Amino acid sequence: MMKTITVATKVNGGIDKIWECWTNPEHIVNWNFAIPEWHCPKASNDLEVGKSFNYRMEAKDGSMGFDYEGTYTKMEPRSSIAYVLEDGRKVSINFTKVGDTVSIVETFEVEDINTLEQQQQGWQAILDNFKKYVESN
Repeated sequence: MMKTITVATKVNGGIDKIWECWTNPEHIVNWNFAIPEWHCPKASNDLEVGKSFNYRMEAKDGSMGFDYEGTYTKMEPRSSIAYVLEDGRKVSINFTKVGDTVSIVETFEVEDINTLEQQQQGWQAILDNFKKYVESN
């Protein structure tokens, strides 16, 4: 069994807005990066089990970049998502309404290129970016 890491946040806002910002490529390109020197210039997303997504993540200076791609294995709108990345690692995301906020808990299988700390920090930074984006729009 692969080791997993979990990151989480609570976002102020309604579940409909949060779901829209999480799943619509028009919004994804505005928050899906860990540090300000990076961006997500392109995103495509087909929200059905067996269908896929592709988010292009690049350094703004063009020095490096990669496609973050996966295929959905579970899709319960406004509740939970699961997918398998191209390298076979599994990811699950749960959205739970808690009063005026939505708790987002994301669990992912680790890769062997970056340290566990780097992976946890990177995924948490993207989740924090998402929270900031939703709450400021």
